[in-house]
Amino acid sequence: MKKVAIYGQYLHDDTVKTCQKLIDLLRSKDCVALVESGFHDLLKGQGVALGLDSFDQLDKSFDLLISMGGDGTVLRAVAYIGKVDIPVIGVNTGRLGFLATLHKDQLEEAVNALHNGDYTLSKRSLITLVSTHEENHPEPRNFALNEVTVSRMNTTSMIQIETKLNEELLTVYWADGLIISTPTGSTGYSLSCGGPVISPDTDAFVITPIAPHNLNARPLVIPDHTEITIKVSGREEEFLASLDNRIASYPNETQLTLKKADFTIDLIELKGQSFIKTIREKLLWGEDKRN
Repeated sequence: MKKVAIYGQYLHDDTVKTCQKLIDLLRSKDCVALVESGFHDLLKGQGVALGLDSFDQLDKSFDLLISMGGDGTVLRAVAYIGKVDIPVIGVNTGRLGFLATLHKDQLEEAVNALHNGDYTLSKRSLITLVSTHEENHPEPRNFALNEVTVSRMNTTSMIQIETKLNEELLTVYWADGLIISTPTGSTGYSLSCGGPVISPDTDAFVITPIAPHNLNARPLVIPDHTEITIKVSGREEEFLASLDNRIASYPNETQLTLKKADFTIDLIELKGQSFIKTIREKLLWGEDKRN
C-alpha cells in the first residue's frame, strides 16, 4: 500500500475526527494519500489539518480507495471507480453497514493490515442498464453494484412492467416498481421488499416486485447470464429508473436492457471479516436467546 485515495460525501458526527486519525495513520506508514476534491473541501471547511493533495479522477496508480461514511458512500465510490480496478474498503461512520463494514475503532489495526497486504478481495458482480433513449440514461456510469430499480413517477397509480428474460415473456407486473438486484444488493432494497439474502459469490440476479398488485407475484432468482428487458407503461408520461443512488427519468414505453457487467468491483475483506459474519451481526441472526 503506497498510494491511497480517500473518498467521502458527508460529514457525520465523528467523520472529521476519524478522517484525521486515518490521515495520521497513513502518514506513519509513509503512504501517499490523496483526498477526493469535493470531500477535501468539506474537511478543510471543518478545520482538518490535511496537508494532502486532492484528486478529481482515479487511475491505476492508486493501490486502494478508502470510503468514509455508510453504504451509500461506498456505492458512490464504486460509481467513481468504475472499470479502473481499484479495491475499496468502507469505514463505517454511518448506520447499518453491509458494505462499509470497518468500524472506526478498528482503524489502526486495519491500516496495519492494509499496509502489510494482509487482506483478501471479494469480487462483486455488477448489473448494467442500456435504454432505447440513450441520451436519458446516466452514461458513462450505467452500472450498479446493488440494484437497478424502476418505479412510478409523480403518481399514486401503479405501473405495468413488461418483463422478458432472454426475449421470452416472464410476466407483466402491476406494481409500484420492480427491483433487479445483484447478490450484493440482496441485503438492500430487495430484502426490504421480501427478496432473499444471497451470498455475494452466487452467479445470480433477483427480480423483486415492489408492492405488487398481482398477489401471486413473488421474488425470482435467475442466472446472472440472463438478459432482462423491461418496458414500463402507466398513467404518467415518464417513469423513474435508479442505478443504486443515481436516478434518471424515461418516457413510457422506453425499453431497458439489463445484463451482467463485463467487470467486477473488489471489496477488501480483512481477517475476521466475512459475508456470513456481517449478516449474522447486522441482521441479528445470532441474537436468538436459544443460542
